[in-house]
Amino acid sequence: MRERRLGYHRPNHYIATQGPMQETAIDFWRMVWQENTATIVMVTNLVEVGRVKCCKYWPDDTEIYRDIKVTLIETQLLSEYVIRTFAVEKRGAHEIREISQFHFTGWPDHGVPYHATGLLGFVRRVKTKSPTNAGPIVVHCSAGAGRTGCFIVIDIMLDMAEREGVVDIYNCVRELRSRRVNMVQTEEQYVFIHDAILEACLCGDTTIPANQLRSVYYDMNRLDPQTNSSPIKEEFRTLNMVTPTLRVEDCSIALLPRNHEKNRCMDVLPPDRCLPFLITIDGESSNYINAALMDSYKQPSAFIVTQHPLPNTVKDFWRLVLDYHCTSIVMLNDVDPAQLCPQYWPENGVHRHGPLQVEFVSADLEEDIISRIFRIYNAARPQDGYRMVQQFQFLGWPMYRDTPVSKRSFLKLIHQVDKWQEEYDGGEGRTVVHCLNGGGRSGTFCAISIVSEMLRHQRSVDVFHAVKTLRNNKPNMVDLLDQYKFCYEVALEYLNSG
Repeated sequence: MRERRLGYHRPNHYIATQGPMQETAIDFWRMVWQENTATIVMVTNLVEVGRVKCCKYWPDDTEIYRDIKVTLIETQLLSEYVIRTFAVEKRGAHEIREISQFHFTGWPDHGVPYHATGLLGFVRRVKTKSPTNAGPIVVHCSAGAGRTGCFIVIDIMLDMAEREGVVDIYNCVRELRSRRVNMVQTEEQYVFIHDAILEACLCGDTTIPANQLRSVYYDMNRLDPQTNSSPIKEEFRTLNMVTPTLRVEDCSIALLPRNHEKNRCMDVLPPDRCLPFLITIDGESSNYINAALMDSYKQPSAFIVTQHPLPNTVKDFWRLVLDYHCTSIVMLNDVDPAQLCPQYWPENGVHRHGPLQVEFVSADLEEDIISRIFRIYNAARPQDGYRMVQQFQFLGWPMYRDTPVSKRSFLKLIHQVDKWQEEYDGGEGRTVVHCLNGGGRSGTFCAISIVSEMLRHQRSVDVFHAVKTLRNNKPNMVDLLDQYKFCYEVALEYLNSG
């Protein structure tokens, strides 16, 4: 195997290597066993831009690599990475080792991630889940140089910042390159490392174990009488400081003259890179809608956050639902013709928007949630069949309030949406979330959904990380301190509800 041993304060803490090829997969597993490795970090996808970057060197069930048997025990899918757990045995050795592979899938085919938030969360997850008494962490991308170097440098610099209160990226990269050529391959990667470490130092590690959330949140709300501030206020101030500002060129499509009348507010625009483009139907020339794709805890682009449809964008709204295989619509505002917020659905019968047809199926009222089921289809393409969509209209958030009336009922809304998604589409369908302008309220729903999943799957919570990830795509997500606090309070409600 082409590999090099590297480390900081922990000699040979990492093994940097190329991505295994079909002919080297056996050698790879031999090395993992020989070095008593418990953690493998993969920073490439198997295929990028049509080129094979690495072979699939792990099984879907069980596979024998000469004298080493590898069995997949568990796969945990997240929006930007996958955690796979294997049981590994060697012929003649009377032990079974558990080895975890952390596969970062959020690195784009070209360049570097648009924001460092996801990779920082990944690095920290690897750090917390890696046994301290095991052998070196094996890190690979395709060539085992550029992205591998980025991961190792960020991990080392986080340690250095914590231990010494300083970082030295230049000398770290220089030292790594003296051991393995081309570690951190491009200027863009080198700049990205600085961005990542800056974000890490400004924001700190904001993860809270579930069993400490109550006491930590109580302390976060303690007011300092001298400054009239509190840790939660300071955390929200930091969040505002590190939230990226969208430039005019970032929103060039929303700002095209022909799209002006499709935007409710010109200061709440989606960036080009997050737009869900509508598929042209029946001579429609415009493919723009004021909406942005957002990741959930488990799934990339699982949420589509948008404004309440304007009278002239109702057709586009239903095109969005159909084109992007949406199975749920979450409505967090009121119908209000005075604010150009029409009722965009039929209460019975069928609404027709050109060839697109929206048919009312049923409605149900439970406490402060009205759920309606619709059947939608494109009459011009009957071969595509129809899609069942459930709309959840939440009545428990009056327009005059910054936050919902009840934490319990908001949590119930999230549970109902999750249940429908799982039952109808196996969790694969997307959820459209809208409020008046596709901002604070919609962001609060998405953030609490992410936080609930965090608590369920990793027994910890990181509200800051959840909101920062959403704001990387749309800066007005969770735009009030009270909404930010509400995210923490619903997390506590979630723990109380068992």
